[in-house]
Amino acid sequence: MRLDVVTIFPEYLEPLNVSLVGKARARGVLDVRVHDLRSWTHDRHNTVDDTPYGGGPGMVMKPEPWGEALDTIIASGEGEGLPKPTLVVPTPSGRPFTQTLAVELSERPWLVFAPARYEGIDRRVIEEYGERLEIHEVSIGDYVLAGGEAAVLVITEAVARLLPGVLGNAESHQDDSFAPGAMADLLEGPVYTKPPEWRGRDIPEVLVSGHHGKIARWRRDEAFRRTSAHRPDLIERCDPATLDKHDRALLADLGWEELPGAGETGGRARFGRPHRAVEE
Repeated sequence: MRLDVVTIFPEYLEPLNVSLVGKARARGVLDVRVHDLRSWTHDRHNTVDDTPYGGGPGMVMKPEPWGEALDTIIASGEGEGLPKPTLVVPTPSGRPFTQTLAVELSERPWLVFAPARYEGIDRRVIEEYGERLEIHEVSIGDYVLAGGEAAVLVITEAVARLLPGVLGNAESHQDDSFAPGAMADLLEGPVYTKPPEWRGRDIPEVLVSGHHGKIARWRRDEAFRRTSAHRPDLIERCDPATLDKHDRALLADLGWEELPGAGETGGRARFGRPHRAVEE
């Protein structure tokens, strides 16, 4: 995978040289190129922002340097025989970044990131390249940062670890929270390692039983318990039809109730919590 980042703070992306991402770069699994947006300015102050039309506080990133930067980067990839890149724009007003989207992006051969500063990038840039490229405006959470570079680091790490050859064990991500499949709407449960006793605390006996079926069941139960406690919104959107009898009984013990579908409106059955339950 090739990954380009355009930023006014190239030094912010130094963490891409360490950990799994850094190792992937060293092995040639990931080709990361960081570009300084100011390289495409033409005044002595290297200006990348201006006051917003309509008034208001803050500054807006100018379209000219972004257009020149993206055109240059896209042309360089065409010269290398690459297909058009996917443009990723981190923004609090974008769609939520999820594990499903991370998987989707990990299947793209080339990503270009456009992290904004100030009040954001002139909207015409997004409109222009949205007609030419696949584009994703994504948010890593319901909060606002000083700039999008931190989001680039988050998204890159989530995507890069899914690439073949990056993780030591290719199956490591299959049981992650939100992983497609059985964990799609669940948080991963607690994990343990040696020693078996620490400060008077033992690990759950089932984990040393050697019974793989019971261990798998325990892990799934713990995933439901943690999800119920920390992210009840995920339980609410679970489809009861996808769960087995044991799953449903556990959710009932945790205070969840199967609600009927919306009948004529075409809604499906779901889980609800008519009363607050005491969770273990």
